[in-house]
Amino acid sequence: MSRSDFSSAKRVVIKIGSALLTKGGQGLDKQAIATWVAQMAGLRHSGIDVILVSSGSVAEGMSRLGLKSRPKTLHELQAAAAVGQMGLVRVFDDNFQQHRLHAAQVLLTHEDLSDRQRYLNARSTLLTLLEFGVIPVINENDTVATEEIRFGDNDTLGALVANLVEADLLVILTDQQGLYTADPSINPDATLISEISANDSRLESMAGDSRSGLGRGGMSTKVRAARLAARSGAATVIAAGVTDNIINLVLQGEDVGTYFISDIEPLAARKQWLAGQLQVKGQLVLDAGAVRALRNDGKSLLAVGVKAITGQFERGELVSCVDEQGLEVARGLVNYGNVDARLIAGKSSQEFEKILGYADDAEILHRDNMVLI
Repeated sequence: MSRSDFSSAKRVVIKIGSALLTKGGQGLDKQAIATWVAQMAGLRHSGIDVILVSSGSVAEGMSRLGLKSRPKTLHELQAAAAVGQMGLVRVFDDNFQQHRLHAAQVLLTHEDLSDRQRYLNARSTLLTLLEFGVIPVINENDTVATEEIRFGDNDTLGALVANLVEADLLVILTDQQGLYTADPSINPDATLISEISANDSRLESMAGDSRSGLGRGGMSTKVRAARLAARSGAATVIAAGVTDNIINLVLQGEDVGTYFISDIEPLAARKQWLAGQLQVKGQLVLDAGAVRALRNDGKSLLAVGVKAITGQFERGELVSCVDEQGLEVARGLVNYGNVDARLIAGKSSQEFEKILGYADDAEILHRDNMVLI
């Protein structure tokens, strides 16, 4: 993907850092937020899915509580986050409403994306919000997260969300112009890098830690996020949030910020992840019609096409699909655990509620969570 391809992006994750959102810790910069929201609203009205990853809850809480420096203890950080999240969400919601758009607050912890079932639940919720035309506003659940289950910074969270929703582009807005060859505040010869491979070995030596004291990340965490996003095939741009019309400039393919090039296509990345990095927990035997629907028509797998099920698995775990001769056809993340899957195998989705007592996904495997073998 080149910068000129950004204009055809279908789904974009935009991450805005604490220093930008809070005017360097002075409280929420409502004027700046209004300009970013206006640009994101324009993307949404043009048919592009937009997911916002917002830092700033702790910084806003510090401002509201009159704290001059970032708290050190976990319980103080959690308290500041709880106070600040109120103001953060209110400002975003008010601004999106002015553009006839709804926003939705989504708070995540690392466990939500590392546990297969919770991963699938989070993905389903976000994709449903996007189908409704809603802008998800995502933040780490600082109020309950402990050190063991933290992402560490919202740059990492932005990259994981890009993977979760299969975004084409991750835009990280920061208080710097992008990645320089060296720290420009120390080295006057440092130059801004326009494009670089996300896997370039020189990246670590170029990136530095945060100097603002407001967030948990610096340029080093943004570089790591770009690399993480690249694993799922997403491009990343790190750019200055204070630049006029910055989000639109990035999507128009203008030479702003630093573009981190992914060396793998999104479909190939997801196929590698599903087919090679997860352990198969069960097997579904498909009839000939279901095999044709998967192979030739790119359809999701419906329960009516499943003839038999083996193995023990929970919702969100990886299962293998084989034809009646035992030849593997596909692999994917299953929407039902083995007990319920056996009950609905061979049945129409209209019968699910009567059989299970509830009606959830119409498919046993959705095509977005499945790869052909």
